[in-house]
Amino acid sequence: MKSQPTPLIPVATALARVLDGVTPSDPESVRLGDALGRTLAAPLKAKLTHPPFDASSMDGYAVRAADITAPPTTLALLGVSAAGRPFAGKLDAGHAIRIFTGAPVPDGADAVVIQEDTRADGTENGGTAITILAPANRGDNIRCRGQDFAEGQTVLRRGRRLGPREILMCATSGHANIPVIRKPTVAILATGDELVEPGTALAPGQITSSNSYGLAALITAAGGHAQILGIARDTHASLAEKFAACANADILVTTGGASVGDHDLVRPALEAAGAKLDFYKIAMRPGKPTVFGTRPRSNQKTPQRILGLPGNPLSAMIGARVFLIPLITTLLGRPEALSAVPATLGAPLGPNGPRDHYMRATLDTSTIPPRATPLPNQDSSLVSGLTQADCLLVVPANAPAQAPGSTVAILPLDF
Repeated sequence: MKSQPTPLIPVATALARVLDGVTPSDPESVRLGDALGRTLAAPLKAKLTHPPFDASSMDGYAVRAADITAPPTTLALLGVSAAGRPFAGKLDAGHAIRIFTGAPVPDGADAVVIQEDTRADGTENGGTAITILAPANRGDNIRCRGQDFAEGQTVLRRGRRLGPREILMCATSGHANIPVIRKPTVAILATGDELVEPGTALAPGQITSSNSYGLAALITAAGGHAQILGIARDTHASLAEKFAACANADILVTTGGASVGDHDLVRPALEAAGAKLDFYKIAMRPGKPTVFGTRPRSNQKTPQRILGLPGNPLSAMIGARVFLIPLITTLLGRPEALSAVPATLGAPLGPNGPRDHYMRATLDTSTIPPRATPLPNQDSSLVSGLTQADCLLVVPANAPAQAPGSTVAILPLDF
């Protein structure tokens, strides 16, 4: 009796299984200088108030607004307040203090008059009086204490990825060490007798092993730590050796060898290494032969998650974008990151078949929403299609033909 073909799992179902039970990795503390690109493990609260004092926003003169009722008004100079060298006394009625940008506003002063609105009586630095030529209102040219944030205030939320702006906030709010979520370690293994490292002269039948390097860059960009294991040959012994070398990685990604041919040994080798496989065929194009499973880790509460991607470079990168990147961002406590977003269709599309189609497309961001136009050649063997594309246009299984202007979903490729 002829066996029935294994049904293809919908992409949404497969992704739900990949993410089932995934929780953020443990927190750790890193120095401020090492925090770029990391993800906050807890809300960041200010350790100080900013600005820490009322400060002048201009070069000029600190005065009492009540003294400047009918300019021009001449005031006696008491001293100078400069950044890092504040005036120590109190400003009394009928007096002014020479002040510079960033300097503390002296006690008793409630306005700063810019120097362009004054006339010095005597030499600029040695005069004993200053004439105010313009009206002054309370608060003029003063940055009030705490107008940015106060001590104890949350300045960055948990799960925020730390870019240059966030690093600036960490430093400004008084943090030298930052609580971040540990980077998930992702081990990458290319498989196949035909593979050689980039830069190696190709013998007949050989091809360059590129998947590991593209995936490592993708993992790093998403906030993970990539561990390239090299190339496993098409033997059980070679695969077993590589699997043993990454037993404690959070995620193991393999490329190639996951189909059902005589030389496709990855699935049985994974099972021999203790993995429990969940699925190995998905209703997506490209990327149907995708494997997912788990295996226990010694001294770890959570199992290693295993993602077996096709050997085809374009299919591997698309599969990683669909499944691996959401897994990494969920481990980093950012499950909402990098989700599909709406766009309008820039060219007509014919009806789709029974698998979700991830089409390479360009993106015109001059419109709202942006306009996604599929590349004319969607052949899965063309790696150049990824460098020409800005996004993946997601066409659902069995979708009818769509006209330009239709609303579609896209996955960004850059992040």
